Order: sequence, then structure tokens, then C-alpha cells
Amino acid sequence: MSAYAEKINIAAAADLKFAMDEIVAKFRDANAKDDVDVIYGSSGKFYTQIQQGAPYDLYFSADIAFPRELARSGFSFSEVIPYAFGRIVLWSATMEANKMSLDSLTSSKISHIAIANPKHAPYGKRAEEALRASRLWERVEPKLVYGENIAHTAQFVQTGNAQVGIIALSLALNPALANKGGYWLIPDTLHAPLEQAFIITKRAQGNDLAKKFADYMRSSATRTIMTKYGFVLPN
Repeated sequence: MSAYAEKINIAAAADLKFAMDEIVAKFRDANAKDDVDVIYGSSGKFYTQIQQGAPYDLYFSADIAFPRELARSGFSFSEVIPYAFGRIVLWSATMEANKMSLDSLTSSKISHIAIANPKHAPYGKRAEEALRASRLWERVEPKLVYGENIAHTAQFVQTGNAQVGIIALSLALNPALANKGGYWLIPDTLHAPLEQAFIITKRAQGNDLAKKFADYMRSSATRTIMTKYGFVLPN
């Protein structure tokens, strides 16, 4: 294995933060000499950065459409590999979100609601779809504050800049958030599926470690971790 192939840079959607941290820790245990660096952020922004030559070897997107487009445009070495379906939830650090529903967001007690920016964050786009399907968008839009990605959105709620947020189930299940007021699972009939996928980028076509990590994502250990954080796995 070349020196180059012993390091990979992964661009991962922010909803993967806690699950991917565990996955990478286990991978490092088995591949101690290898270096895996993960950057978390907005799927849409990573999509643009890869087109502009950003040095990412694997790209995990919360919306399968982005890696599909990269593959069509010649930026992918691998096929597009689905890895999960995400879910969105209502979550609050100060209110009992498990007793709420989307209708609760119209309450005068709630002045700020955090969602990810729908322009480039898949979870924000699905939040908007759910609110529109529930005929609530116009009523709650003046209350909305927008996070750069879904982790940033959760931070708005954690810090009190919003009383409630629409965030990823995978974040709500993290112990740091799970011991608050619980969460309310938004019906997936209210929005398009959050089908998620990854690619090995064209840049990493000669990188054996990138291929090894891609294979590891299919392992039973990885699937167990993903399920723990609420991801629905493809067959």
C-alpha cells in the first residue's frame, strides 16, 4: 500500500456525525496504521466543493441525488452506493417534544423554530416539504431560523436560539440530546424519502484505503451502529 493510500479524507453529511464517529473508531482499531479524516457539513455544499476539486476521497450525502449527479458528471470512481434512509423529528432542549406534533409549532409560546437551510441541506428540504404538506409553512415561516447543516440546526436548539427544531433522528438519539425532552417522529408520508448514498470520488480511484472503507460500510458492525442511530438500512 502506498503512503498516499494510507490516508483518506471523507466528506460526510452532518446527520452522520455520531454514527460515523463510531464507525471510524472501529475501522481505525482494525487498521491502526491508516489515517481517516472526516469533515461533517452540508451535503449540497460538499457537492459543489467536489465539483470544484476539493480533496475528498469519499462523499456521504444525505440526498442520493447529489452523488448521482456527480457520477453522471464524471466525478465518481465507484457506483453510487445507497447506505441508509434518514428520518426527521421535532426536538427541543427545553420542551417535551415527545408530546408535540407539527401543529404545535403554531403556538404563541414558540417564537423560533430551527431547520436546516432547504437550499442546500436535504434535511431542511424535507422539513419544508413536511410543513407544506401539513399546510403549516406560511404560518411558521416567520419563526424559522436556518442552520447551515443539520448539526448546526441542532445547535440552535441546544443553545436556546430556537425553542424547537426539526432535526435528524440520528442526532436526537445521541446521548447528549436524548436525555432532554424526547422527540416526535415526523411521519415520512409528509416528505420525499431521505435516501442517502455515498461514492468513492474520481480523485481516490487509486486509493486502496478508500475502497477498504467503502467495503467496511457494508459490514455487520457498521450496520449495527447505523441502526442504533435510527437509520433505516437498504436491503
